[in-house]
Amino acid sequence: MDGLVPPRTADITYETDEPVIYRTDGPVAWVIMNRPTFNNAQNSQMTYALDDAFQRAVNDDAIKVIVLAGEGKHFSAGHDIGTPGRDVNKTFERRLMWADHTNKPAAEMLYTREHEVYLGMCRRWRDIPKPTIAAVQGACVAGGLMLAWVCDIIVATEDAFFQDPVIRMGIPGVEYFAHAFELPPRIAKEFLLFGDRMSAERAHHFGMVNRLTTREKLNETVQEMALKLAEKPRLGLWLTKQAVNHVEELRGKRTAMDAAYHMHHFAHAQNDLATGNMLGGQDAKSMAAANKKAAGES
Repeated sequence: MDGLVPPRTADITYETDEPVIYRTDGPVAWVIMNRPTFNNAQNSQMTYALDDAFQRAVNDDAIKVIVLAGEGKHFSAGHDIGTPGRDVNKTFERRLMWADHTNKPAAEMLYTREHEVYLGMCRRWRDIPKPTIAAVQGACVAGGLMLAWVCDIIVATEDAFFQDPVIRMGIPGVEYFAHAFELPPRIAKEFLLFGDRMSAERAHHFGMVNRLTTREKLNETVQEMALKLAEKPRLGLWLTKQAVNHVEELRGKRTAMDAAYHMHHFAHAQNDLATGNMLGGQDAKSMAAANKKAAGES
């Protein structure tokens, strides 16, 4: 990891010009993360491409349902903290009312950036006026959780797993802090404090996952569900989604997430001061190695 100094723009190397694939199948839009070489790690290139794809689906009246999926073995290994395409210091055309982060000093840089690309984007996508389904296979880790959680329905393969291991960085969970809304509070504490993998079966038991299937049948199962939703009235789908989201807001989801976001960035700042590294000395390789060791993998 590069500590306080992000990689220069000149050092960024994208492995693809198409980090997100957009395709349609009848009234269903498939938004597919396309960085399989890096297990669909989310850099800003991908985040803004996701936003473009979601906006495209929203603008198309022929589309009734949106599916979010990941190409390759895993849905998403989380935020990009170590690929050649890690573009934390690059300026993009911003979608929310936040300033550019690249000219901000110290902790203000990351605090500003993540308001846009993580917390802000996820909230924006949660409010998409069409039903969204996450098709999850393999790893759904850290930032991957955020993408799945903003969707209305989660379908997972039986071998999928969910994990937020950022406590290894001294950080209390990812920026879109929905853990205690997706899981019972005591289970959410276990999930965060240990940072271990939660199987798709256990996630289904707690209601975080709607349906289990196999890898072979994942796309077919999701498409069938999407087509069933597409038969319903468009406005009725939107209003129903708003009604349930409103209940979550009455329970304090937004204010809880705001508080957790500030704790998250206090932890980043503390890491900078104590270790000279905003991730507490961790990088993609060390996190992956620790995750495999905890899971008993070689």
